[in-house]
Amino acid sequence: DTQISIEECCKDGQKRGNDNQDCAALPLISGSATCRIVQEQCCVTVLEDKMCTTGINMAKDQGACDSLFTNTCETKTTKMCCDCCLLGKAAQENGIPCDHNLSVGYQCSLVSRACCVDGALNNQTFLTCLCCFLGKCAHRCVGNDTCSCFKGYKLKPDGKSCEDINECLLGASNCRGGERCINTEGSFRCQREVSCGTGYELTDNNNCKDIDECETGIHNCGPEFECQNTQGSFRCLPKVKCGAGFIQDALGNCIDINECVSQTGPCHRGQVCINTVGSYTCQRNSVNCGRGYHLNEEGTRCIDIDECKGPEQVCAGHGCINLLGSYRCECEPGYNFNSISRVCEDVNECRHYPGRLCAHKCENTLGSYKCSCTTGFKLAVDGRNCDDLNECESKPCSQECANVYGSYQCYCRRGYQLSDIDGMTCEDIDECALPTGGHICSYRCHNTPGSFHCSCPTSGYTLAVNGRSCQDIDECLTGRHTCTENQSCFNVQGGFRCLSFECPSNYRRVGETTARLERSDTIRCMKSCQPTDIACVLDTTHSISHTFISLPTFREFTRPEEIVFLRTTVPAYGTYHLGSYDVKFDILEGNVENAFDIIKRIENGLYVGVVRQVKPLIGPVTTILKLSMRNLNTQGDSGQNIINVHVFVSEFWF
Repeated sequence: DTQISIEECCKDGQKRGNDNQDCAALPLISGSATCRIVQEQCCVTVLEDKMCTTGINMAKDQGACDSLFTNTCETKTTKMCCDCCLLGKAAQENGIPCDHNLSVGYQCSLVSRACCVDGALNNQTFLTCLCCFLGKCAHRCVGNDTCSCFKGYKLKPDGKSCEDINECLLGASNCRGGERCINTEGSFRCQREVSCGTGYELTDNNNCKDIDECETGIHNCGPEFECQNTQGSFRCLPKVKCGAGFIQDALGNCIDINECVSQTGPCHRGQVCINTVGSYTCQRNSVNCGRGYHLNEEGTRCIDIDECKGPEQVCAGHGCINLLGSYRCECEPGYNFNSISRVCEDVNECRHYPGRLCAHKCENTLGSYKCSCTTGFKLAVDGRNCDDLNECESKPCSQECANVYGSYQCYCRRGYQLSDIDGMTCEDIDECALPTGGHICSYRCHNTPGSFHCSCPTSGYTLAVNGRSCQDIDECLTGRHTCTENQSCFNVQGGFRCLSFECPSNYRRVGETTARLERSDTIRCMKSCQPTDIACVLDTTHSISHTFISLPTFREFTRPEEIVFLRTTVPAYGTYHLGSYDVKFDILEGNVENAFDIIKRIENGLYVGVVRQVKPLIGPVTTILKLSMRNLNTQGDSGQNIINVHVFVSEFWF
């Protein structure tokens, strides 16, 4: 089935509602239950809009709804809209506000307000009434399905709902000086600024009223206490009462009262007060010895206490000297006697003699001190100075180590570099991956630990003495070719070619066949006609030559490369009566990808044809450039010479 959207389902329901069809028995356009619900509700909405419009028009035209007395399903909505519109018109005629608070229902209230505001129902108000009847706006409709809000509210971004305007926050209130703006729903009010203080609240008539914390339950009395309200505060009274001789604390606990301290002279003269739990007693006064003394056995006089012989080690490992009523400690070296606390205290030599005891760092110990050194040094024999530590003895570096004062430095052998992470490990330098790596070797670069090596193609080349360049093997010179006796060997870059040439008929070869051809060698066939061969005599081609050239694949082609020179004996500025006076050079065949051209220039007063490579060729490529060198005179062409340049482009660039 074709997927039908919700909008299409609603449009179908609206169309059938406009045709007054039964909305409860509509033909389904989709098997979806959602589509059926949307169809039916959109149809019902159209019918109810039409019924409400009928009722409003009846109230407008007839001013009565008597004809709608029968309360059937069809007339219920029509009569409701008619009655509510009459209600709005009556409110408008009697001067009653249109925004009345009668509990007549939301939809009836909207229709009544619409008829009241406009007095009479025009087209715009009719649309507004429909908008309100459908409940599209939270407060009021202003036409064209547009909503607006009551005073003190503003429209939300959804275009339907309304939210309160905080006039106090926006500064839109008219409160005077000394008054505070208090925002309310849909409005605000001004209240005189009065500070009542803690425990009071401000009433509506600007009076300060005590807050009963006990009644409101905002006190912090525990379960063992009772709350008692006071003006501006409250008290927590313990539920349990304490007896005589005790006082109750804030937590309700009963604390004994020390009558000997709290009362003045509770005992008679010659008696001493002794506190007891809940009370006190008075005893006859006895001899009271001072600190460092105690009563003799008879209890008649005070004698000195020898603290040095007592069970307590008052000097704790130091020498002890008894004094009358006191004692003194003879402290060990590194300690000082504190006359107040009467103990031997450690002397912090590092703080008392800074920079004079230790060369580097000083650490205090009980009764002494200890020197230590910073990283890279070790403590000398005297225990105070620091000697340089040779870290290289522990071999911290992966390759080479150089000891420096207070530290060390790692360095690497050739072909390695120091790691940026730990500064100790030597990592291999990949010379082939360096920015200049592509120029280290002419062909292939192979990285090895601490070095690299170059290689050449497997055949036709050998590594040069410098270990980087690739040198062509001249198979023709070394005899490593496979050419027959009737063939000539021509060395090309990376290999060789076996060439054999036969002159065409009516041409004879000049010179002998050699077993090995050089780049400068030329095989020439001269025209040789029989006296009776008129066609041969009339043929304008005087000679056919073959020459050879081996080229690399140019990786960086920046300007034309001159590869072949065709030298002539024709003067550049010859006269007519002396014969030929011009030469024309052409490429007839074999110009692969138009990579070659031929130009004419003058050298030493003679014409020279220069064959140039003007575009790069990626090898291997083999082609034969067929060149024409034509002599021109006053009668036209006086003959031509054909030169076949055999071009061999290697796949390599060296």
